[in-house]
Amino acid sequence: MNLSDEMVQVLRNSVLAWLATVDADGWPNVSPKEIFAPYTDPAGITAAIAIADIASPISVSNLRINPRACLSAVDIFRQVGYKVQGHVRIIAPCDAAFTEVSRGLLELTGGQYLVRHVLLLEVEQVRRIMAPSYHLFPERSEAQRVAQAMQAYGVQPVEPPTHS
Repeated sequence: MNLSDEMVQVLRNSVLAWLATVDADGWPNVSPKEIFAPYTDPAGITAAIAIADIASPISVSNLRINPRACLSAVDIFRQVGYKVQGHVRIIAPCDAAFTEVSRGLLELTGGQYLVRHVLLLEVEQVRRIMAPSYHLFPERSEAQRVAQAMQAYGVQPVEPPTHS
């Protein structure tokens, strides 16, 4: 399943994503992921999400037992996101695909983190996530929602530079 432009934009606007895996006994594990990006393969198809394993030994261990996972990412200002389910392929630095698959992630780290593996989530199912306010206050515009979220989080919008 290919990711839509909207899904790609939400992923790029999300600060954190949450990866859910399950251990051998069926216990769930949810782990925050800071470095992740839509992955476009060499054929130009965006049907996966690359996730950096920076400090995720439990997630990796669980995925070795059961490769099914769910990643949830939300654009906190627009208050919308996606829950993405699929199978994960664990790609180690010694794998031939690592350089290609990790390229975008390494750019995001700015050289600050060691990427131990790339967790390549191959998208099989996607569901939209929306804040309850979308149902409670459908008349609100996206601009109103963004302004309210920024106020709630104490964030000031950045003014674009003026050129004289």
